[in-house]
Amino acid sequence: MARKELPLIVMHDGKSSRSNITCKYKCGDACSHDVPNTSGGAYFGDIVRQAMSRRGVLRGGAMAVLTVGAGGVLAACSDDSSAATTEGGAAEGAVDLGPSPAGTDFVAVAPNTDDAVTVPEGYEQEVVIRWGDKVLPDAPEFDIDDQTAAAQEKQFGFNNDFAGLLPVDGVPNTYLLVVNHEYTTEPFMFAGYDEENPTEEQVRIGIANHGLSVVQVKGESGSGRLTPEFGEYNRRITGTTEFFVTGPAAGSDLLKTTADPTGTRVAGTFNNCAGGVTPWGTVLSGEENFNQYFANAETVTDAVGAERLARYGIEGGESDRKWERFDPRFDIAAEPNEVNRFGWVVEIDPFDATSTPVKHTALGRFKHEAANIHVTDDGTVVAYSGDDERFDYMYKFVSSRKMQDGNSRAATAHNMTLLDAGTLYVAALEGDNPDAIDGSGDLPEGGAFTGTGTWIPLLRTGDDGTGESLVEGMSAEEVAVFTRLAGDKVGATKMDRPEDFEANPVSGKVYVALTNNTKRGVDGGAAADEANPRNDNKNGQVLEIDDDHAGTSFTWNLLLVCGDPSTADTYFGGFDKSQVSPISCPDNLAFDPHGNLWISTDGNALGSNDGLFAVVLDGPRRGETKQFLTVPIGAETCGPIVEDNRVVVCVQHPGETDDASWDSPGSHWPDGGDSQPRPSVVAAWKSDGGRIGV
Repeated sequence: MARKELPLIVMHDGKSSRSNITCKYKCGDACSHDVPNTSGGAYFGDIVRQAMSRRGVLRGGAMAVLTVGAGGVLAACSDDSSAATTEGGAAEGAVDLGPSPAGTDFVAVAPNTDDAVTVPEGYEQEVVIRWGDKVLPDAPEFDIDDQTAAAQEKQFGFNNDFAGLLPVDGVPNTYLLVVNHEYTTEPFMFAGYDEENPTEEQVRIGIANHGLSVVQVKGESGSGRLTPEFGEYNRRITGTTEFFVTGPAAGSDLLKTTADPTGTRVAGTFNNCAGGVTPWGTVLSGEENFNQYFANAETVTDAVGAERLARYGIEGGESDRKWERFDPRFDIAAEPNEVNRFGWVVEIDPFDATSTPVKHTALGRFKHEAANIHVTDDGTVVAYSGDDERFDYMYKFVSSRKMQDGNSRAATAHNMTLLDAGTLYVAALEGDNPDAIDGSGDLPEGGAFTGTGTWIPLLRTGDDGTGESLVEGMSAEEVAVFTRLAGDKVGATKMDRPEDFEANPVSGKVYVALTNNTKRGVDGGAAADEANPRNDNKNGQVLEIDDDHAGTSFTWNLLLVCGDPSTADTYFGGFDKSQVSPISCPDNLAFDPHGNLWISTDGNALGSNDGLFAVVLDGPRRGETKQFLTVPIGAETCGPIVEDNRVVVCVQHPGETDDASWDSPGSHWPDGGDSQPRPSVVAAWKSDGGRIGV
């Protein structure tokens, strides 16, 4: 397809680029449905809205200037589409701040709509593994026109999201690549797919395409290239793999089903979005939009049961995929508790292909984007997780157990229990400048969005797995299984789709990607507050938290308020906005070895393809944002890994545009010609074998 390069400062219509069909199959079209959080408790944002009513209509004017880092230089918010960074990182007429910090010294990729992965000059990229490639040696070669469930259970799954890369001890330059397969888009998987009448084999293929893949990969000296291998740890985890249930909900009547009367073993994992590699060498994966797989919620007529289903966005009628026609566990009328067995953080031991993965109920049940670990100086383990829904909450879990060092099987076995005992908290935030927030995104007089916060305890789990509810009127099992309702009761702060949480390994500060929320301040939606400062928020923001990790207090600020730098409602840590790449809809986060933040995007509302961006966090260039790569047409950038000599990203749903179909593909990436698009993992590296961004 023809290349179309866009100016660095992008003119746009403000609409997310995510297609309708992606919304339907990825999240059950969540944004077109009613917001599940209808809780009416007073909280900071609602108080602000009441206060703002005396100020009349929202201001529509733009701020003329913003104070930038580096000596208080002022930069106009230009709408000149020719504004762009030079190779040295400075626009014409801007103050020279010296060389870019290590890790960010590359020429930014311009926004574009190419059907390709585009990397900076002097870099190369290559597909590592794609949908249908062999994971196990006895898998058949992929035949897109003749797929089977049996074959797919041994092949790389669909729509890869999170990626983790774990070194194999004692084997130089060898790693385990662990990848989530979030969801399936059946109309782009099968020729002539009938959405109203899928076949049983198509359903079984869809179930097999979910889950995770563990693949041994070999590095190449002098480059960042990764080549898949067949190793002893290679494994597919699918929608039928057995999981153990641990924590306070294990054995609960709320989890018991016909197939599992003990309430302790679950078949499969679904909609695994982001995740994290733990310091003890396992992988955590978040079950996100699980609600969309279940049908016939209207058959639950008691008020309590109906409220619980509604709070998780579980609706009546048939599901989009119609799995319930062939598997009764997806039919709420037949198995009302099966839905409660999803929405957890799961843990995989990739170094034991025979191990049974677990679902940790002490971390609560909601639409987990991910869970990521920070370990304090005294060995206390803290897991952070966001609930990816408009107006939902941020959580952390503080373990009461200490991590054991070493990679012995005994240490791993102990460390895989760390998330089964401790306290689960939900966040409440307050801003320092409540009277200055009117929904326009204008900065307060202090020149930054800042505030304080409190972690409110919800659930304490003892060493024996017994839970203690810390929420009045709810049992421990109810808090674990219906965590959203617990957050409602204690007045947690409603956020703009909190997705990935990551703790900076250099500074210990915690960062949160808040992707967007077009219902903020609209049609009765909660008003803007300082942490979520824009009504009809199309572009999202990134929150920076200075947390007392094992404690209950924190301070926060907004590092980025994303969008077109030429508009007044964006903010880049105080950095000169004429020198940044436009960024929209932050999703996944990662850190490079230098402590810079990297952000992948999902649904870019600025009219160009999604991408991966590096952001400087400290010094005079704090807030400088540079695009490192873009992904193909219709694709989302997921699961970034940024190492010294390579960058790895997952390219999810390439070609998923509403005007495309199997017969008329919207992309031919990665194989070119007239091929169908295939979700894939990509590695990028410096052509001379040097260090990334150095």
